[in-house]
Amino acid sequence: MKNKVVNLRNVSQNPCSMCMPLGGIIPFKGLEQSMVILHGSQGCSTYMRRFMAEHFNEPIDVGSSALNEKGTVYGGEENLKKGLDNILKVYNPKLIGILTTCLAETIGEDIDRISLEYLQEREMEDFPLVTVPTPAYSDSHTEGYFLAVKRIITRLAQKSEKNEKVNIIIPNISPADIREIKRILEGMEIAYTLLPDFSETMDAPFTNNFGKLPNGGTKLGDIRNMPGAKATIELGITVEDHLSPGKYLENSFGVPLYRLPLPIGLENTDKFILTLKTISGKEVPEMFRKERGRLQDCMIDSHKYNAQGIAVVFGEPELVYAVTKTCLENGIKPKVLATGSKNFKSGQLFGEESSNLKVLTETDFVHIRQVCKEMDVNLAIGNSEGKYLTEKEGIPLVRIGFPIHDRVGGQRILSVGYQGTIMFLDRITNTLLEYKLSNYRSSMYQKYFQGIDVK
Repeated sequence: MKNKVVNLRNVSQNPCSMCMPLGGIIPFKGLEQSMVILHGSQGCSTYMRRFMAEHFNEPIDVGSSALNEKGTVYGGEENLKKGLDNILKVYNPKLIGILTTCLAETIGEDIDRISLEYLQEREMEDFPLVTVPTPAYSDSHTEGYFLAVKRIITRLAQKSEKNEKVNIIIPNISPADIREIKRILEGMEIAYTLLPDFSETMDAPFTNNFGKLPNGGTKLGDIRNMPGAKATIELGITVEDHLSPGKYLENSFGVPLYRLPLPIGLENTDKFILTLKTISGKEVPEMFRKERGRLQDCMIDSHKYNAQGIAVVFGEPELVYAVTKTCLENGIKPKVLATGSKNFKSGQLFGEESSNLKVLTETDFVHIRQVCKEMDVNLAIGNSEGKYLTEKEGIPLVRIGFPIHDRVGGQRILSVGYQGTIMFLDRITNTLLEYKLSNYRSSMYQKYFQGIDVK
């Protein structure tokens, strides 16, 4: 019998993304007094709770319908309804999100019908149950995140009187980043509705009293009034229209939509600040002009070191784009861009610059590692999964994004705005300096004295 050759490119090994329902959980954690349940096996919710708790360092509660063999064969409707009963009894939430898993989707569970029947049977038709179909084999956690945000708005938003607020739709960023965006909005005296807002719910201050549901989050009443806003700013230029919450508000209610990149880097932060100025008609406060000047000073301080950086940037599409633009601004050469998502159209995003980039979509770290070796990469920028590149290839890692599992404080990493970019750029430059100072003797001798062992 001949040996069978397996094409490993069709097999995902250590993928550069997480599953769709995990991404869908996060927005519900950014709503006031909300809870979420996964319709599937107990193991799915257990894994996702642990995964998120390691990043945010907070207690994470996720319900489960606990489908077993019987439910898989005969249907899990009763399991889901019992799970909803228990959540209402124990947590008394204002809203519940219902997400599916691979198992529920494979057996064809209709969560829209089940949730409607449940509300009718309990005579609580006005209670907001938000259903989100998130089969893990369909898309990555990025698509799950934006689909959940869109379904939340679709379920709650109502035709409203015009108001002076600006809707801010954010991607999956750190609580520290969310607080910085809110600081900028408040500094410009702009009324806003930010969705989702897990800046407090996923990074809460210590208290002596433990509550089953944390304080904070976007108020449900504010979401209902989002159709009356002056405009929507969606920090999501890679998001496809069918997943875009901002596009839904524009098409359904006529709310003007501004799609912007994450405000990381000088150019991207300028776009965010100037768009706020355009929408509000207000001048940019002097404190932000000073912060911009400090960022320029930081760029001047670090540019002479950054030219040696040849980077791989990986993670969620929005973060990959914003970080890559920041690298290009500062003399770092991004050679490899990698994401586990499908929707990263580098030609549209980078124009002529895309010809110099090796872009990997729906990829894994085995492939990323291989390409990094080919491109002589000496700097990795992304989440903790990149430690694989450090362990196997000696490429130093600057941690940013989700998840951060091998360091404390992932929820406190600040990277957006002028101030966040300064901190981020310092982390990059110092990593390059450390790499240079720990390797320059070896590299110098290898260059001029080939074959001599300098260890």
